[in-house]
Amino acid sequence: MQTKELVVFGFLYLLVLFIIISKQNLTMKFKNQNEVERMRSAKLWAPTLSACALAVSLALVGCSKNASSEAGAGQQQAPAPEVGVITAQPQNVEQSIELSGRTTAYQVSEVRPQTSGIILRRLFTEGSFVREGQALYQLDSRTNKASVENFKATLLQQEANLKSLQIKLNRYKELVSSHAVARQDYDDLVGQVNVAKAQVDAARAQVNNAEVDLGYSTIRSPISGQSGPSSVTAGALVTANQTNSLVTIRQLDPIYVDINQSSTELLRLRQNLSQGSIDRSNNTRVKLKLEDGSYYSTEGTLAFSDANVNEQTGTVTVRAVFPNTKHLLLPGMYATAEIAQGVIPNAYLIPQLALSRTPSNQAIVFVANEKGVVESRPVETSGTQGQNWIITKGLNPGDKVIVDGVAKVKAGEQVKIKPYQTNEGQSMTGAQAPSASNRNTTKG
Repeated sequence: MQTKELVVFGFLYLLVLFIIISKQNLTMKFKNQNEVERMRSAKLWAPTLSACALAVSLALVGCSKNASSEAGAGQQQAPAPEVGVITAQPQNVEQSIELSGRTTAYQVSEVRPQTSGIILRRLFTEGSFVREGQALYQLDSRTNKASVENFKATLLQQEANLKSLQIKLNRYKELVSSHAVARQDYDDLVGQVNVAKAQVDAARAQVNNAEVDLGYSTIRSPISGQSGPSSVTAGALVTANQTNSLVTIRQLDPIYVDINQSSTELLRLRQNLSQGSIDRSNNTRVKLKLEDGSYYSTEGTLAFSDANVNEQTGTVTVRAVFPNTKHLLLPGMYATAEIAQGVIPNAYLIPQLALSRTPSNQAIVFVANEKGVVESRPVETSGTQGQNWIITKGLNPGDKVIVDGVAKVKAGEQVKIKPYQTNEGQSMTGAQAPSASNRNTTKG
């Protein structure tokens, strides 16, 4: 009998008793209410109260039994929760680090004049590519040409003087042997010849120097690269080795990317290498992520890593070099470099949804064993790769790691497993998403 039926039955029973008792009381009221009738009335109330108590008890007992039976039926009908799992499979994961940096030119040349003069004309187009040795500016060279001619004349004069002294010395050499010329006069003449030779050498050096200055009247590019804006125009007076440059030439192919790595990350990398947890047998490669989020088409290489830690920033300068034949990269651009630092052997890639942390910050995952019972596994992580955690300890090959439904299970519960479905509806049968690459990236 249901709870509602017992309550209705008890209510009707009490109603009938109430009507009977009311009728008897009305009859006794007209008999002057003597003592005998009062006692009789009391006897009539006794069975009525007993009946009421019995009805209430039956109702309560019925409710209790019905509630117990409904609770028992609910417990028997509760199904095991369904969870999505992936099968853990070990693999070699590339250890890399993300570091921000900026591009810098491979070579930079600030062109300055090496001789003084008036600029007659500019011989290049601003912003164009110039080659090594290409003429950039032409100075007024008339003064330098006159200097060359003047020093050449001086050289001829000194050479003529030397020739005359040498002829005289040859005559003295014959006369001194016959004592026709004093030995002192001969020695003096030898000294004059040597002085004349030195004067000829000095005059020849002056000619060479004047010719060099004349060559500097045409200002040429010392390197091949992209030219910048010119700071002077025709008619400007420039002086040798002035402070301000005329134009700046930057070599853009190849191009550098200067980045800073924290000393903490560098120390951790070297510790992992010494412990053998990371293999660095592969060549160091660098990928470049541009400001718009796209990747540069060509990988670069690590040029060098500074051996000194900056005391103010606590970082080490790392420089990578990239080919830049199309001049897509320009100096000063912000970029993120992904530097390959080694390979983590036998690591597991587990979706980030599967990992939880205890109040003590211990990383754990839930695993369904062969009987479908949930087990809690403490694990160790080593960074992330895309949407996955890299697990280095705590899992075994073939473990069924719970990804979907982690919040509704606990250790010791029975679960029903199914393959984990990604947001794109793809079933993950391994520990790695189909679109992910085996690259462990840590942001610096």
